[in-house]
Amino acid sequence: MQITTLEKAGNKINKMAENYHDEFIDTGDIVFDGIGSVQIAGQPHHMRKSGQQLMANRLGIPMQYLSKCPEDLQADNLNYFMSQERNDKLFFRFDGSEVRAVFTPRYVPADNVAVFERLMDMGYESDTQVQFSVDNSFMSVSILSGRRSFDINGDKFTPGVSVVNSETGRSSLSIAAFMLRLICENGLINKTEISAAYKHTSVKILNDFPAVLDRVGSELGRQRDKFRISADTHVDNPLSTLATIGTQFNLGKAEKEAVEWAWPYESGETMFQVINTFTKASQREGLGAESQHKLQKTGGAVLEMLK
Repeated sequence: MQITTLEKAGNKINKMAENYHDEFIDTGDIVFDGIGSVQIAGQPHHMRKSGQQLMANRLGIPMQYLSKCPEDLQADNLNYFMSQERNDKLFFRFDGSEVRAVFTPRYVPADNVAVFERLMDMGYESDTQVQFSVDNSFMSVSILSGRRSFDINGDKFTPGVSVVNSETGRSSLSIAAFMLRLICENGLINKTEISAAYKHTSVKILNDFPAVLDRVGSELGRQRDKFRISADTHVDNPLSTLATIGTQFNLGKAEKEAVEWAWPYESGETMFQVINTFTKASQREGLGAESQHKLQKTGGAVLEMLK
């Protein structure tokens, strides 16, 4: 995660999308050489990991099984089940000649470029500060509202809203409340009852952005009160609590290792430190954008559980 401006984040999104294009492909034109390579109307294309997983899911073949098969057996499985596909066409997403995702014709793109254009249309200035992370599968941008900043025990927090999207099926387009702890740039994403998520079968959320942002923004005061409660909530065994939460929220190996890395920076005996350990963990070098977001969201979920 990095702190940057809306303009710079948008420039990076535009740069990544320079060679993106989409096509509806006749299923009869799709022939696999293996899970990593597909012929489309006789032209070879590399399948990225994201496209491989989506194709395996679409055809009902376990990816764990496919990955263990030799290439010719992969091709036999994929080509057989493609011949059984009930759709005449599939929606392919390309980056240059590489396949980055495959969906049914019902899929409606809500692309990162369109999300940023909508944000700019709503009046956000180009120099608006954001916390931003993006890779080939996942994008998270959190817009800060410095006018609503507040202090808890000497720590300054700046609230805002977090917008998350995936162009390759990893996440729906969603908006949630966000808190940034300025002293260490820990970010926390709080899933509240007024958070909004829209599947990629509609572009409705792009039209609903202003209303949804207003609703999420109205929740920030309650979040501030929850943080104050967390600072007063004692924890007898913080390390055990961290491990239990990691299991409860299905953190992966790399995410759990990031929590272990973060604990010495945040160690203490209240829920405030426990929560901030998860948000600090999102900053560990080498984590993907989706893992960073998951750790921030875990911190938000724990905060939400406090009474």
